[in-house]
Amino acid sequence: MRVDIEQKILAANDELAQANRARFAEAGVFVVDLMASPGAGKTSTILATIEALRDRYTIAVIEGDIASKVDAEKVRAHGIPAVQINTGGACHLESAMVARAVDTLELETLDLIIIENVGNLVCPTDFDLGEHAKVMILSVPEGHDKPYKYPNIFQVSEAVILNKYDTLAVFDFDEAEFRSVVSDLNPHAPIFPMSATTGDGVEAWAEWLAARIEGARRTSS
Repeated sequence: MRVDIEQKILAANDELAQANRARFAEAGVFVVDLMASPGAGKTSTILATIEALRDRYTIAVIEGDIASKVDAEKVRAHGIPAVQINTGGACHLESAMVARAVDTLELETLDLIIIENVGNLVCPTDFDLGEHAKVMILSVPEGHDKPYKYPNIFQVSEAVILNKYDTLAVFDFDEAEFRSVVSDLNPHAPIFPMSATTGDGVEAWAEWLAARIEGARRTSS
C-alpha cells in the first residue's frame, strides 16, 4: 500500500511538472534545479551565476527552504526577483510549489529561472519540477566519497559543480577518484571545479548554462 501511495504522489507531481514545463516553453524561459546538501554553497553559487550572466539574461530565483527567507533576501539585495518557498518540514520541492511561485513572477520577461532546492541529497532527485536541467553541487569539505553514498543525485544531474575548490589543499579530497566515480555513474555530466565566493571557475559553469539557455531558445522558436 505504501508503494501505491508513493506512486500516486509521484504521478500527480509529474503531471503538474509537465504543465510547468509547457508553461516555461511557451514563455521561452530556461529553468535549472540546483540540488545540494546544506552548506555546499547553493546560494553563493546562485549569486556568482547571477553576476556572470545578468548582463546577458534576465534572471529570477525560486528559493526552497524548510523555514526562513534569508536566502531570498540575499538574492533580492542583488536586484534580482526572488520567491521564497518554505516547505514547513518537507525535504524537497514539488511541482505544485513551483507552479505557485511562478505565478508571482513576470514569466514573459525572464530568460532564466534558478531553483534552489531544499538542502538534501536524496528526496529532490525523485521530484520533477518541470525544470530543463537538474544540477548537483558538491563542496570539497563534504568529501570525495559522496558519489558512493548518494549515486542517484549524480545520475540524474546534467552537470556537477565541485564548489569550494580553493580549499582542496586543506581537505583529504581525492579529486581523481571523485571524477572517476562520477564518470562511471554519469559519463555525460561535465564537472565544474569552482569557488563561488572567489569567482574562480565560475566562467566555465556560466558558459555551459548560457549554451543551454540558447539551446532552449532555438528549440522553442
